[in-house]
Amino acid sequence: MPLSDYLATTPIAFTLCALILGLVVGSFLNVIIHRLPKMLERDWKAQARDILGLPAEPEGPRYNLMLPASTCPHCAHKIRAWENIPVVSYLALKGKCNQCHAPISKRYPLVELASGVLSAFIAWHFGFGWAAGAMMLLTWGLLAMSLIDADHQLLPDALVLPLLWLGLIVNAFGLFATLPDALWGAVGGYLALWVVFWLFKLVTGKEGMGHGDFKLLAMLGAWGGWQVLPLTILLSSLVGAILGVILLRLRNAAHSTPIPFGPYLAIAGWIALLWGGQITASYMQFAGF
Repeated sequence: MPLSDYLATTPIAFTLCALILGLVVGSFLNVIIHRLPKMLERDWKAQARDILGLPAEPEGPRYNLMLPASTCPHCAHKIRAWENIPVVSYLALKGKCNQCHAPISKRYPLVELASGVLSAFIAWHFGFGWAAGAMMLLTWGLLAMSLIDADHQLLPDALVLPLLWLGLIVNAFGLFATLPDALWGAVGGYLALWVVFWLFKLVTGKEGMGHGDFKLLAMLGAWGGWQVLPLTILLSSLVGAILGVILLRLRNAAHSTPIPFGPYLAIAGWIALLWGGQITASYMQFAGF
């Protein structure tokens, strides 16, 4: 029996494969989350110096998603293959560098675990097929974007725009929505937050959100169609308000402290894509419509 047929007829096997794949991808997501903002910063500085007519800075060692090899930030110990097995290596090393015994950030195994568990859930939810594969790609992208935004208040175009186009492409085949719904979802998603941004700026004179949030909602609209936008906006605002207040309290920060909105949009959009129809139907039934 071909492997594809076996996975299609054995949900548990497909789910386990998705779990393992998700763990491996999660390890690479850690690299993206750490390095992509630095790569963009270097690129922006080089562009700024070019525009200002300043001499270019001397080229240092190559720095991208592949080079240099991962090392311990404390002692520069080169991380070997067996020390880089998702989750397992962290547990085997007891959360410490094998060379200097400095603590390893818990974020690394948590990102790997989140990627693995979410991938397995998607495999179980959709079953073997293109929808599961596409949704895994979107989920990995949303996970990386959310953590980059949480760290740097930045939603990189290098992640958002390719996924926006991919959403339109997969819906050209009607995977999650019709192509017209996906197109207007992208347009409506961008314009919805663009209007809110300018109304807030006209009233307060301040910018209430970043332009990346417009693009992220447009991307979610491209995947789920315009129908997911109201629920996504409602859920993200609700979750953002609650968690935002909690985070400010925990950090003893002022209410003027900027809070990234991208993670809340990502969570709400992911939920709306998977259960938007059921949530809306349940609400309508509860409201008596």
